Amino acid sequence: MKNIAAVALACLTALAIALTVSHAYLNRNRTSDVITVTGLAQKDFEADLIVWSGTFAAKDLVLKNAFQRLKEDRKRVEAFLAKQGIATDEFVFTSIDINKEFDSSYDKIRGQTTTFTGYRLTQQVSIESDAVAEIEKLARDITELINDGVEMYSEPPRYYYTKLGELKLEMLSLATANAKIRAEKIVENSGGKLGKLKHARLGVFQIVAQNSSESYTWSGAYNTTAKNKTGAVTVKLEYALE
Repeated sequence: MKNIAAVALACLTALAIALTVSHAYLNRNRTSDVITVTGLAQKDFEADLIVWSGTFAAKDLVLKNAFQRLKEDRKRVEAFLAKQGIATDEFVFTSIDINKEFDSSYDKIRGQTTTFTGYRLTQQVSIESDAVAEIEKLARDITELINDGVEMYSEPPRYYYTKLGELKLEMLSLATANAKIRAEKIVENSGGKLGKLKHARLGVFQIVAQNSSESYTWSGAYNTTAKNKTGAVTVKLEYALE
């Protein structure tokens, strides 16, 4: 009887082990019965907002005279902008920046010396507008002010897109559809069937200049120097297999 009980116990133990191994094997297969695909969407678009700024300066040994010269140059800048069709509420002047400037010299007797050369006053004018072409022309024609005696430094225009939220949603939809098509093709060619979506992960949104070699970054590129841009986004989807 003891031998029969021992054999029975051994059989039950073996069966339990077999069931445990079988269950683990089946669970392992279930976790691997997935497919992961990456979808990509790209779209070209044109900036609808431009930001431009220019800095003008005046210098004089007497601070009061430097202020007066800068004031006169500001009037010339305002006249130039009015000529370009820019309304007074479309541009902004910053506060005046004042700097003392010196020249350094050296001779064997006195050594190195510094000489005060005057007060340099600078002021910036900025424009933010949806009239992209008009402001681009203004930036190109800024030499007119220089020819008028204004010490003017023009910054390159910066370009933005005000409907970025809508664009991101559109591209997200396209990237998701692209990923699903990829998954369906892979499964179809393998003789399987695509199941439910288990997990989705959105990649970083990128904006680069059109037809450029500009690189994507981990944090997301955001080009502001080009008027014509390309947006790109990836989506990684994980589907169950049936």
